[in-house]
Amino acid sequence: MPSLSPTMTEGKIVKWLKKQGDKVSSGDAVAEVETDKSNLEIEAYDNGTLAEIVVGENQMAKVGAPIAYLTVKGAKAAPAAPAAQPKAPAPAPEKPAAAKPAAAPAQAGGRRLRASPVAKRIAREKGLDLTQVSGSGPSGRVVKRDIEEALARGPAAVPAAKKAPAAQPAPGVRPEPTVLPLTSMRKVIAQRMTEVKPGVPHFYLTIEVDMEAASKVREEAKAMDLKVSVNDLIVKAVAMAVRRYPKINVSLQGDKVVQFHSVDVGIAVALEEGLITPILRDADQKGLQAIASGVRELAERARKRALKPEEYTGGSITVSNLGMYGIDQFVAVINPPQASILAVGAVSEKAVVRDGQLAVRKMMTATLSCDHRVIDGAIGAEFLRELRGLLEHPTRLLF
Repeated sequence: MPSLSPTMTEGKIVKWLKKQGDKVSSGDAVAEVETDKSNLEIEAYDNGTLAEIVVGENQMAKVGAPIAYLTVKGAKAAPAAPAAQPKAPAPAPEKPAAAKPAAAPAQAGGRRLRASPVAKRIAREKGLDLTQVSGSGPSGRVVKRDIEEALARGPAAVPAAKKAPAAQPAPGVRPEPTVLPLTSMRKVIAQRMTEVKPGVPHFYLTIEVDMEAASKVREEAKAMDLKVSVNDLIVKAVAMAVRRYPKINVSLQGDKVVQFHSVDVGIAVALEEGLITPILRDADQKGLQAIASGVRELAERARKRALKPEEYTGGSITVSNLGMYGIDQFVAVINPPQASILAVGAVSEKAVVRDGQLAVRKMMTATLSCDHRVIDGAIGAEFLRELRGLLEHPTRLLF
């Protein structure tokens, strides 16, 4: 079992793409693995025959533990048999099948399906079966234009499977609770939150931000057919505030303080099985439209569990926005190894005092959680003051 993410300690075999007795070449995708963050295919490093599968589908294996064995060239392969229960390691001349992340999925019949990431994404969004598309790229690779041509010809979309309605209990009968195993993602979330909350001394700073001007910028963008959300404005403002106050762009790692010189902003994305934080790299150097498209694209792939490990590790600070759920204010737990996280509530109309007069303004509450081991209250306060200034005068986000 290979390590497919920095936090991965074990993985679940979702599906074997090769059967026992199949010949395997270096680079062949052999299995799909569920990690704590995403589902990835793994491929063999060596040539040989898949002699024995020791970890069956929907079973777990620790990182580094054998999941299958390959025979060396010229050795007799074990007879094909379905994988069920883990077995003892096979004797020589078999060896563990070393594996690495695969780039392309396998088609039915053993032939690998080659497609660009953009082509895969469009096909998923449009419900198009990639196996029915002829590729015009190198080595028959399916590229964007192939998908567009197939859609123009009116291909049959793959219908989404409908969930069967839940069975209703008989009147007067109390239904029994359902026991579900923890997913890999939820296990890691539980472990890390248990370690972080008592282990990292948090402190919290809260401000109210007048979002009247920022809301107008969003409406102007909408009038120009530009998809820019309030969250995109917040991400941009956070990135610029971090750039101007680099003392908050730090991380405590062991007995050393790491000072980052790039601004990478994490965006908390809720999934059915947990939470993931994809990272928007160099967010301070991107314009609003680039941030908007980048955040949407990362969030879409996060929900499809298609992120690469480097797309959800590291980062300077995270933005967690629950405003769309009607939450006015909350505090968030820091996402290690980061030293801060910003919890953002809803933008709503409130009565406030302006120039001695009562006025109705669009207001938003933001709470900054900081790791007190490396960030002091004054540093957090200066950061929030700059953040508020940027959001209340959003033309500054353009310069």
